Amino acid sequence: MGLTNKSTGIGVLDNEIKINKLTPDDKIIALGGNPNVGKSTVFNNLTGLNQHTGNWPGKTVVNAQGDYSYKNNNYILVDIPGTYSLMSSSVEEEVARDFICFGNPDTTVIVVDATCLERNLNLVLQTIEITSKVVLCVNLMDEAKRKGIEINLTKLSKKLGIPVVGTSAIKSKSLGELMEEIYKVSHNKITLNPMKIEYEKMIEDAINKIVEPLKVLFQDKLDHRWVALKLIEGDKSLLKSISEYINCSLTEEKKLMEKVDDARVLLKDEGIDAEKFRDKIVSKLVKTAEEISRDVVFIKNNNYNSFDRKLDKYLTSKKFGIPTMIALLFVVFWITITGANMPSQILSDGLFYIEDKLTDLFVWLDAPNWIHGLLVLGMFRTLAWVVSVMLPPMAIFFPLFTLLEDLGYLPRIAFNLDNYFKKACTCGKQALTMCMGFGCNAAGIIGCRIIDSPRERLIAIITNSFTPCNGRFPTLIAIITMFFAGFFSGPLQSVFSTLILTGVIVFSVIMTLSISRILSKTILKGIPSNFTLELPPYRKPKIGEVIVRSIFDRTLFVLGRAVVVAAPVGLIIWSMANIYVDNISILTHCANFLNPFAKLIGLDGYILMAFILGFPANEIVVPIIIMSYMATGSMVELDSLDQLRTLLVSNGWTWLTAVCVMLFSLMHWPCATTCLTIKKETLSFKWTLISFLLPAATGIVICFIVTQVSKIFGLI
Repeated sequence: MGLTNKSTGIGVLDNEIKINKLTPDDKIIALGGNPNVGKSTVFNNLTGLNQHTGNWPGKTVVNAQGDYSYKNNNYILVDIPGTYSLMSSSVEEEVARDFICFGNPDTTVIVVDATCLERNLNLVLQTIEITSKVVLCVNLMDEAKRKGIEINLTKLSKKLGIPVVGTSAIKSKSLGELMEEIYKVSHNKITLNPMKIEYEKMIEDAINKIVEPLKVLFQDKLDHRWVALKLIEGDKSLLKSISEYINCSLTEEKKLMEKVDDARVLLKDEGIDAEKFRDKIVSKLVKTAEEISRDVVFIKNNNYNSFDRKLDKYLTSKKFGIPTMIALLFVVFWITITGANMPSQILSDGLFYIEDKLTDLFVWLDAPNWIHGLLVLGMFRTLAWVVSVMLPPMAIFFPLFTLLEDLGYLPRIAFNLDNYFKKACTCGKQALTMCMGFGCNAAGIIGCRIIDSPRERLIAIITNSFTPCNGRFPTLIAIITMFFAGFFSGPLQSVFSTLILTGVIVFSVIMTLSISRILSKTILKGIPSNFTLELPPYRKPKIGEVIVRSIFDRTLFVLGRAVVVAAPVGLIIWSMANIYVDNISILTHCANFLNPFAKLIGLDGYILMAFILGFPANEIVVPIIIMSYMATGSMVELDSLDQLRTLLVSNGWTWLTAVCVMLFSLMHWPCATTCLTIKKETLSFKWTLISFLLPAATGIVICFIVTQVSKIFGLI
């Protein structure tokens, strides 16, 4: 994955310039920073609605671009991925580094958190080693003030040699000074003199050996000292990127490489190998950040984060951490289950009312019955099912999930589960991607980008479908209510259903850990990597932003993908149910063929066929089962769960059938949307196929064991 206009994002910017008819005088501004520093808020308040979001071409990292005007000038703001470092141990770090180095931004703005300046300064120091055109935005000044933290911004600016602006990004007015400093830097209105990081004498001597030939080769394209450091370090991905940037292979520059070899020999004679060299560079940056912070940060109240510590004493403890997490899971699912019923019914009534009107239209047009069947009873009815069943719970679950994210609780989940994932030889960050999978497995797959290790990222992607998504909840809830919670009534029924569903979710987590460990010991061998887990301060969530972000960025995005995939399957389902061979529909022929195998795993041919036809969208599995049993030729809905239970029991369902359907729903192939996302994220048909086959094989084996054990012990 070398450096190209596409990989740096330059190509994306060029496209945006053409789309918006921008002029060559417009300035490109890179916006960087650690995660959880309010970078997105700065971006949103500066650009307003003038935003565009997409992937960096050639890389699976999302970027956002927007523009704003200031003093009759237009600025293109590029929100580069949040990262703790530019030393390229992850795709996000590589993208951020490459855009700052080779995207030629007119100004790079680094956003830091005023409440933890010392930790954030590490990224700032790395950035000013690369470019002098930097503006430091010290955000969350209001939060720092509440905690009794004062920062001498003037002194900080003098020490760093770059403009420093204090902001409270949630208040748009506080960004005026930031826009002014960006204007000055991008238009060369001020002289910049960023601080020079002084390393120990041996390292400085090694750098000086390389700087002179670099001046001839690079001229003013890149900072010579920084390139010298990277040459000594031997960062292969960066060296390849630099070579493509200057259209010249660094490794073929003999005089330069001789100097690099001399520098490495000089360091080796002093006992400094490549690993120790990197450690010394990092240590110097950390020490410099500590010294600067000590001089400019003044804390009036040393117990400013005592409230956070008290909460974490329980939320991250061995005794209360996991139970609290499960309790919150229960609450989220209970709200989702009880809250989705009414809007789902309203949507269903509205969409099926439209279906009736479409039927009237086709009758008025005197259209053939098969066209009406394909387009209305097939495609539209399938889409109506997907939207009415999928949208309400997603519209509830995703805001709740985003709320926990804004509160700062999700990193605590990763902390609580890190030890378990470590035992499975994977990464604690997988817990976050697993949580995202509860809403939609496709969203969970995309979330795997936060995992640095390619091996651990693959494990997280492959196992994400073991987490039941929003599309599988209706099936699980219906079966739990009909066969296991039916003897309760009123509020107790929803509570008991939620308890069983929570138990099912805990089982899915156990399966995720088990399969992750099996993968890490077989086809994806390796030891778990260490990762930096930041526990951000608890913050008051911005309700309006949470609702907008969760609905537009998650709910509608996922629903749109599902609708695109589900539309053609409606045509296929109707055709199979209405085309007859020897007076038997193709659907029945297929079910009869699958029946012997399905019986071995506690299902029947129609159920297994429904799961197969439900590949585009899990929401349509139950309607297909109903349609098959009733031989109606199109998907239908019964008026109550009691009617549905009667229909299922009359077609041979027992408690074992219900259990096996739940288990198979929990563990079977991912839906089409998820498979497409896996292919896009891994860029590999092989891993997509493994991600499809592994959960399916697991579900078949588990159902087979449960069925045969039940028969052996005479439980049915």
